[in-house]
Amino acid sequence: MRVGIRRIPLLLAFGMAASSGVVLPAGGASATVSGPCGAMAASSTHYRHVIWVWMENHSYPTIVGNKQAPYENRLAKQCGLATNYHNISHPSLPNYVGATSGLSVKQVQKFSSDCSPSAACSTSVPSIFSQAPSWRAYEDSMPGRCHRSDSGEYAVRHNPPPYFTTLRGCSRFDVPYTRLRADLADKDLPAFAFITPNLIHDMHDGTISQGDTWLSQNLPAIFASPEYRSGTVVVFVTWDEGEGGTSDDCPTNTTDVGCHIPTIVASPSTRRGTRSHVLFNHYSLLHTAEALLGLPLLGQATHARSMVQAFDL
Repeated sequence: MRVGIRRIPLLLAFGMAASSGVVLPAGGASATVSGPCGAMAASSTHYRHVIWVWMENHSYPTIVGNKQAPYENRLAKQCGLATNYHNISHPSLPNYVGATSGLSVKQVQKFSSDCSPSAACSTSVPSIFSQAPSWRAYEDSMPGRCHRSDSGEYAVRHNPPPYFTTLRGCSRFDVPYTRLRADLADKDLPAFAFITPNLIHDMHDGTISQGDTWLSQNLPAIFASPEYRSGTVVVFVTWDEGEGGTSDDCPTNTTDVGCHIPTIVASPSTRRGTRSHVLFNHYSLLHTAEALLGLPLLGQATHARSMVQAFDL
């Protein structure tokens, strides 16, 4: 699937990008490389690691262009930004479960109370965690592995693996965030990584500035890792949901501000300053991760558009 995308002649690639709503940086392929993106051609990458970083509760206009988020806006300019990206529903948990499983808007409504894992608040469906050759969820401030209840600044509703009853290995692979540093140092990143900052760092209880600072202090270690620099890692930074709207049916809702969220795409082959105006959503994120890792598509990811071509992955 990816080989066909990579071997498109340059002029044709520019034409396809324009027709698909992708805005490439001025100067095209010869644009000056700055920051973590644009250093490699897609044809020379071999993406085997996909990292999702999930922030909380901010619509697109509250982040993009906001002076309180200098790092995020700089990263978006250095890498790629999806300008027409949408969450699934409200509140938090339906998005975390739906994005990792492909469950529909209707199916995730059972999680709309942001409940802790229980017989009534769980699902037996497969997820990208069960699909991936290897996985870890890195949970900021989680007191122990696969912790199933809130504790201090840790919110279990922002940690999807405990909600999948047939998922094996939660007690091994759902780990405190501090494990990430060792995995980067040991070149032991899993194929799929889900990173959840705590309630302060993800902007849920903290400010935009606090979340921006956390990202500025933590993402550079990923970008400096041997895996990322060798062209095997793609990083997506997104938000669980927007705020201020009225609709709970968000995947294709382009009029409700509470359904419109920013998503930043960073990879060595993503051209600096790329912006895509194509309609994407959390199901697109799932589709993209599964495509990059060579996995079958789950649920609504089957119907969602991949982000691979738009961001030159």
